Amino acid sequence: NTGATVAVLAALIALLGPVSGAHLNPAVSLVEALRGRLDWRETTGYVAVQVIGCCTGAILAHAMFELALIQSSTHVRAGWPQLLAELVATFGLLLVVLGHRRAQDAPWMVAAWIGAAYWFTASTSFANPAITIARSLSNTFSGIRPVDTPWFILAQLAGAVMALGVATLLFSKART
Repeated sequence: NTGATVAVLAALIALLGPVSGAHLNPAVSLVEALRGRLDWRETTGYVAVQVIGCCTGAILAHAMFELALIQSSTHVRAGWPQLLAELVATFGLLLVVLGHRRAQDAPWMVAAWIGAAYWFTASTSFANPAITIARSLSNTFSGIRPVDTPWFILAQLAGAVMALGVATLLFSKART
């Protein structure tokens, strides 16, 4: 599961980076809007497409494995350790996104972070609000109860904003 995630993420970022900046994650798009690198209208469009795309992907995965297309997860992912894990996973992801220096490094660095965070976080590193919503639609090992979803998203957004602050301090002089 981890290997497949890392491989497809690296491939998609390399493929879509030159086309759209590889905006696959609402937390990344929102931080780019806060930085003034994406306007808010574009950001809203990206976030809508990201959520729709992830939910469509969950339904497609269910179809490929002959599962009920629409499900509601019963997998409990609650409590401070899970939320802290999501904050850390998203913080690190955004630090990588904001800190990499060469565009060609983004695919492997982002995929490496997500692959590692799958193992070192208690939450298995969703680190993406759109993925979190989609995983609430899957009653498999990767799912999350809908009731736990808003808390995960809040933790992810907090991690993203914290990463923006730290990245501004760490990388602003390196870029001048």
